[in-house]
Amino acid sequence: MTKDLQNIYAKLVILETEVSDLRQGYVIINRRYSNALASLKDLTALATEAAKRSANGAIKAAEAAKNASTAATEAAAIPVLTAADAAADAASAAAESAIEAAAAAAAASAAAAAAVAEQAEESSIVASAQAAEATKIAAVAATEAVQMSNLASEAARAARIKKDLDQ
Repeated sequence: MTKDLQNIYAKLVILETEVSDLRQGYVIINRRYSNALASLKDLTALATEAAKRSANGAIKAAEAAKNASTAATEAAAIPVLTAADAAADAASAAAESAIEAAAAAAAASAAAAAAVAEQAEESSIVASAQAAEATKIAAVAATEAVQMSNLASEAARAARIKKDLDQ
């Protein structure tokens, strides 16, 4: 009987050791998971911020394109074709900037969505929605910038045609 008790005690010691090892492993995995979750949370916040800033950049680029378009139109009305061309070029560059900002917002939005896929937390879902909204704003601003660029180019082209006809 004592041998049986010794065997039972030996098995208990082995089981206690295994439980202790499992506990330690769980603590390590839990710590790593918590760190990964915190990193994903940070990534989501940064991606959302990037999308919002890109949207603001696209809005400002669209405004620059609008101003350049106005300048091109006004310059086309007077015999200063160089100014009209420069304004049209500025509108085109602003439109390209708005398109790049919209692309950056889309990339940031995708990063936020990927983070949400990894960690289904309410804060990440909200951040992803905000990034998607910023992408939408950037896309609208880019579209407006392209339209203004086209108007500026058309005004410069019309002025050039008028000048050629007047000569």
